Amino acid sequence: MKHFKPNLIKTALIAGGVAFGSNPALAQQSDTDTVDEAAVEVIEVSGIRGSLQRAQAIKMDNTSIVEALSAEDIGKLPDTSIAESLARLPGLAGERRNGRTSGLSVRGFNENYVGTTLNGRELLGMGDNRGVEFDLYPTEIVSNILVYKTPEAGLMTQGIGGTIDIRTVSPLTAKETFAINGSYEMNGEDSGNPDFDNNGHRISFNYVDKFADDKLGVALVVADMESPRQEKYFRGWGYANANPDKAAEGVDVPDGTVVLGGHDSYTRSAMLERTSVASVIEYAPTDDLKIQFDALYIDFEENDVRRGVEEGGAEWGTSEYTITGVEDGLVTSGYFDGFFSVIRNDSRQQQAELTTFGLNVEYILNDNWTATLDVSTGEVDKTITDIESYSGVGRAGVAGRAMTPRSWTMTSTGAVYSDHPTLDSVDLTDPSMIQLAGPQAWGGSLAPVEQFQGVEGFGPDTAQDGFVNEPVFDETLDAVRLDIEGFVDWGMFSKFSAGVNYQEREKSKDNNGAFLTSPLWPSSESIPNPLGVADLSHIGIEGVVAYDSLALYRSGYYIETEAELFENGRIGDTYTISEDLLTMFAKLTIDTELRGVYITGNLGVQVVDVEQRGTGFNTTTGPTGFTSVTPVSDGSSYHDILPTLNLSFEFADNQFIRTAMGKVLSRPRMDDMRPNNTVNFVFNDQQIISQDVGNGPWSASSGNARLRPLEANQFDIAYENYFADSGYVAVSFFYKDLTNWHVGGQTIGDFSDSYIEGFHQTSGQTDINNDGVLDENDIVPPAIFNGVVSFREDGLEGFVRGWEVQGSIPFDLFHESLEGFGMFASATFLDGELDNGDAVPGLSDETYSLTAFYESNGFEFRVSGTKRDAFSTETRAVSLSLAQIQDAGVEQWDAQIGYDFSESGIESLHGLRVTLQGQNLTDEPTVRTNPGDSRQITEFQQFGRNFLLGVNYTF
Repeated sequence: MKHFKPNLIKTALIAGGVAFGSNPALAQQSDTDTVDEAAVEVIEVSGIRGSLQRAQAIKMDNTSIVEALSAEDIGKLPDTSIAESLARLPGLAGERRNGRTSGLSVRGFNENYVGTTLNGRELLGMGDNRGVEFDLYPTEIVSNILVYKTPEAGLMTQGIGGTIDIRTVSPLTAKETFAINGSYEMNGEDSGNPDFDNNGHRISFNYVDKFADDKLGVALVVADMESPRQEKYFRGWGYANANPDKAAEGVDVPDGTVVLGGHDSYTRSAMLERTSVASVIEYAPTDDLKIQFDALYIDFEENDVRRGVEEGGAEWGTSEYTITGVEDGLVTSGYFDGFFSVIRNDSRQQQAELTTFGLNVEYILNDNWTATLDVSTGEVDKTITDIESYSGVGRAGVAGRAMTPRSWTMTSTGAVYSDHPTLDSVDLTDPSMIQLAGPQAWGGSLAPVEQFQGVEGFGPDTAQDGFVNEPVFDETLDAVRLDIEGFVDWGMFSKFSAGVNYQEREKSKDNNGAFLTSPLWPSSESIPNPLGVADLSHIGIEGVVAYDSLALYRSGYYIETEAELFENGRIGDTYTISEDLLTMFAKLTIDTELRGVYITGNLGVQVVDVEQRGTGFNTTTGPTGFTSVTPVSDGSSYHDILPTLNLSFEFADNQFIRTAMGKVLSRPRMDDMRPNNTVNFVFNDQQIISQDVGNGPWSASSGNARLRPLEANQFDIAYENYFADSGYVAVSFFYKDLTNWHVGGQTIGDFSDSYIEGFHQTSGQTDINNDGVLDENDIVPPAIFNGVVSFREDGLEGFVRGWEVQGSIPFDLFHESLEGFGMFASATFLDGELDNGDAVPGLSDETYSLTAFYESNGFEFRVSGTKRDAFSTETRAVSLSLAQIQDAGVEQWDAQIGYDFSESGIESLHGLRVTLQGQNLTDEPTVRTNPGDSRQITEFQQFGRNFLLGVNYTF
């Protein structure tokens, strides 16, 4: 039976350190195959070309449709995180969050719908849901990464988008290594905040060695990173209908013209600190027994400050404004006469720890059969502390305060402000003018708090001087897997494997939060220990006074009022979700020949038995105005059957047709599975007296602990032509029929039990009975007690289909003078939607990637670019909740130049490699706009270029 280039593939895999324990057939062949020394010489090329050759060999040898990424050398992927490296693969697209590539989409599905594993075991993320935040995983721990685009029965962790398997080094098959990597990082933008700088570092230690006559292998990676980010940010509140009466002389304001209603803009500085320790110990005391223990620890902390100003504008902030310019239905310039500006000194600290351990024992029972036991445990703890601190020219309610007048002009970066044509401006950088108190009466939620009652001129709504959100996440994952695999002679089937995997997972969220009030309320004081000025020149404003709000909060300065006392949604978003999964599988490996065509592949099935449970809280407003809480729990049990088939036809030398079909699923989002019912009442007089259920004051929202998995039936077909050791072209098509997706459902609920007489009523400030007099007759209860209850449910359908085109081209194929030049490029074209018209989260219509390189005699240069179209995603909203938004997409270009002194002939410099890397070289912004008008900018973020000077020394 013929196999395509078995020795070349085998040597590539061994050189990458992934052959051990992953393919018993390969191990068995090693005793009989004669390795072609010339082939070994080719595959052991180092650097960029060696990485591409190893990745190509892995892709070529796999029976499923995969993409592969291989480190150039141990601990030497050319990026600071695996997210940046993965984002360049065909069919994958990176999502930039706060200046870093963090999220990933695979075939149009974001990371919440992608399975992620470490050495074949499910990997916990550090986010709110199941999705892995890939920027938190250092490249130093990676040997190879496989992206499974088609499922197979042996993959215990699957996703509708695919599965990403991160592989660490195998010390018994990898070469001995002792390497130190270090780099100095600098952001191209100066820090806009006086207490942050724009430089950082990255250092790692890699060690691989063998002992006891090569029966014991040890690998250790220790990596530490401090990475800065700077950001210029504009956020528009939205766009209100403009009043034509506010037009300046000679300016026409047609009906339907809109105007910016306000903004909150800031300058952000951040420092990410990450310490990682990864170790692998392999022990093979006999030819029949192999034991591998691996561990990963990541300690992550990111501190950032966002300092700026929040101001209402035309219509939503003040009615005193003048329109000086209009173009095609948008007010492009004008000025407003005043608003009590809210200076924001916000701080956020994210702290997370991930610990995971795995033990794998492989025992060869006889010449044909092998049994494997795998045990693993993992835990993640994450806390986000997000401080909002308000200051301004004085507390709301204080007479004689100065208002801020401004002119504004709409630009491609949002609004840019300047001085009012006639009124004097207010200097928000002068600490002597600024008081540590909320300038706006935004604390209406504090109305029931007795401490803030009875002060003439200062109601409870003046007592909010800040807010802290502090959600705490805890997650654990334990798994045991037992497999048996062996060679068979069953016609077209050459191997059989079967196994069982039991997994317990639990995730909890404790959604803490508190209103912050100055201890001097209703008085106030100047800013204690001002740091200087936060620069806001990107929006035309000089800046604002800067101070350390996190230190102020941690010192115990503020009076804290727990938000869960009267914010029904706060404790309603506190929950625990647990899952027990029992997965059984069987798989047959196909290896046969039909009329001269060599056919490989696999046929299998998984049976997944699920028991899921959730605990949470029903919340409503009690008779005293405080939140009433009732614990609830719910859950479900069910099973799924997942058949899969992968086939590969080598119809000509080095040319393959691959096809696959199967059923795939993604487990439900955990925040959708919380069992709760949160009642809301809107204190709007027109809604209180409305007879329309859809426009009434009552509403509620619920999770659903009985959600089934998101499911799809999938078909793939691909053509791959491997015309050189590091050259190939491939075209693939896939179709995913989404047979179950989660959707927001609605029903009508009766809220009579939540009604509180004397509390749920009109304000008395609206002439309800139209008698021309405001009196007690205008204070009335709700007209109806029914309202809309929103929840998540199964049953939505849809589709995603797409084409992927990719190629790796060594230029020496064209002429020998081009030796060392090469290019890798891909393009992905997707189409899809859900039946209700919603977008699939993470789907961009078009995605492109290009890497061009030159490598010769130690010198290397590469330039890489990625581009993706608009896509649906999430951002942090009120109380750090996740809200759906539309991202306009991004184009990013990076470059790297380096020299390996091992090629210099200078013996004392052998093993030294120096690189200079530039990221985001075009300083590409992130822009979000209102649908239908790209000039209506809702968010504009610009992060600056990033540079790294690196040194690698291998002993």
